Amino acid sequence: MATRDFPENDWLTGAPGPDVDVAQMDGAIAEISTKSSEFGTNLALIVVHKGRIVREIYGEGVTAQSTLISWSVAKSITHALVGIAVKDGVLSVSDSNLFPHWQDERARITLGNLLNMSSGLAWCEDYVNDSISDVIEMLFGEGDFAGDHAGYASAKELEAAPGSKYMYSSGTTNLVTRILAVALGEKNGSSELVESFMLQRLFEPIGINSAIPKFDDTGNFVGSSFVYAIARDFARFGYLYLNDGMWGDNRLLPEGWVQYGRTAVALDPENGLEYGAHWWMSPEDPGSMTAMGYEGQFTWISPDRDLVLVRLGKTDNELVPALRGKLVQIIRSFPAQGSEIGNDSTHG
Repeated sequence: MATRDFPENDWLTGAPGPDVDVAQMDGAIAEISTKSSEFGTNLALIVVHKGRIVREIYGEGVTAQSTLISWSVAKSITHALVGIAVKDGVLSVSDSNLFPHWQDERARITLGNLLNMSSGLAWCEDYVNDSISDVIEMLFGEGDFAGDHAGYASAKELEAAPGSKYMYSSGTTNLVTRILAVALGEKNGSSELVESFMLQRLFEPIGINSAIPKFDDTGNFVGSSFVYAIARDFARFGYLYLNDGMWGDNRLLPEGWVQYGRTAVALDPENGLEYGAHWWMSPEDPGSMTAMGYEGQFTWISPDRDLVLVRLGKTDNELVPALRGKLVQIIRSFPAQGSEIGNDSTHG
């Protein structure tokens, strides 16, 4: 991997290089920031090229110090945490028998199945209709599992054989975070060990100081949905993946873990994007990987272009495809020069 700059206390900033189509980039940014009826409300947009912020804009009432919600971008942060645990040898993607009460066919579900959203567990990921939505009931409901997100998700029955069917599920991610907590020795009702693990092994080494992860009433990290951070810190997270899990000379994620995240296992029928292990892949930018969340949250990593793009805002679901199209225009403003992420997908 080529020698490059890593942000210390703050990002370096600079102008785009002469090979960047600045008119195309700035035109797309201007549309995203001004045409709310077409693309929703933009709260933050950052473009990092070759280790430097080359564009940074914020919406009304938002500054570089404003902490903003991740929504499902947190799922990709969960992928990183699991990777560190795999590197430590306390978890493996082949682990099964994941919950004591899974004494039926669910015992065959592996951690890898969960990361690939192919557990086979029943689930309805609907963000509008609370009468059918499992994700709304899990996060905000007052039923038997109120405040126990992993408990709610782990009570679901199989509707397909483990590994045989893709189904995007926020409940799945909260199962993963509970498995991580158990592997770290966390006691039910506590979040101390997991929070320390997140800070000491992920956030602090890459200079993220603003992150506020949320935990449910049982102490479980809500890795499906709830990390708050400033836009520049979401960019730091993306930069870790741009650099194959390295931060300077320090390897935080195991070799092959980034590639594992962006190895497609399914095509999502709702948005037409490929899904890997808690990461999305966009056909318009081959080799890229995207952490993507509700209301148009994006942390887009484009290794062929040495680029990280962060967009945070409030965009209705029907406007997200148009928004993503504008983000693609920004990304394609930068020349593709060949990926620096390795192809080794070996993992524990």
